Amino acid sequence: MRIDFAGTRAFVAVATAGGFREAAKITGMSASSLSGAVKRLEDQLEIRLLNRTTRSVVTTEAGAQLLERLQLVMVEMEAALESANDFRVSPSGTIRLNVPLGVARLILPRILPEFSKAYPEVRVEVVAEHDLVDILAVGSDAGIRYDDHLTKNMLAVPIGPEWQRFATAASPDYLASHGRPEHPHDLLDHRCLPASVRGGAALPWEFERAGEVIKVDVTGPLTVDANAIDLAIATAVEGGGIVHLYEDWMQREIDSGALEPILLPWWQSFKGPSLYYHGRDHVPASLRAFISFIKERRW
Repeated sequence: MRIDFAGTRAFVAVATAGGFREAAKITGMSASSLSGAVKRLEDQLEIRLLNRTTRSVVTTEAGAQLLERLQLVMVEMEAALESANDFRVSPSGTIRLNVPLGVARLILPRILPEFSKAYPEVRVEVVAEHDLVDILAVGSDAGIRYDDHLTKNMLAVPIGPEWQRFATAASPDYLASHGRPEHPHDLLDHRCLPASVRGGAALPWEFERAGEVIKVDVTGPLTVDANAIDLAIATAVEGGGIVHLYEDWMQREIDSGALEPILLPWWQSFKGPSLYYHGRDHVPASLRAFISFIKERRW
């Protein structure tokens, strides 16, 4: 039987992602192309591999067995190709990173332009999201997360500044009209602009001084999704309330005077993020180059 590599790759992508649309986002192929490739493979094998409904796509018993064996084969194929890539003077290939939005906004812009100049044949694909995901299941080579969200049994390398801070600020006009908070609990009497994740409850603001940690459940005229932090900053600049975010996220507004720092003694520091990846199998040459690059970088 002639092997349909396109069909097998499409089947593995769809079965792993749990759907054609999800697989399309990972592979860059259209959902219709993936569907057609899987259908041709099923016709060739004369057996159904996927059960399709309007809401889900799941493997049949035969599909599940085939998926397990194909995944092992594809890992070996990728390792073989990467071994050949090791003989290149300059690494090539694609690095797929899964990162939080804050990392994509604040840290990667300091790294990727220089990395691309040093390794012009390496392509980097970045997916920014808040949920901690199985980087292998979603087709990523590595992820970036903070210590409290790192996946166990993975190798981790610090990336970005060793320490970061949460900052609290408001516009000079707001402070002139509403007064300046001197203690985190004073925020309960102020118009605050908290963030939420996926439309859930507003996240509490956390402060720390001399080992004392205080969490404040703030409220105000606006709650934004964590993907729309810029809206909270713009509202604060216009005098709409107080914001509490990564210091780097609003450093420009603080430097320009559009926002004024408050509660400085209570700003909480936390360790910077780490790049994590699966190190038990062969690490692609492109990812090894990226790891070496961030290890050598000075912050």
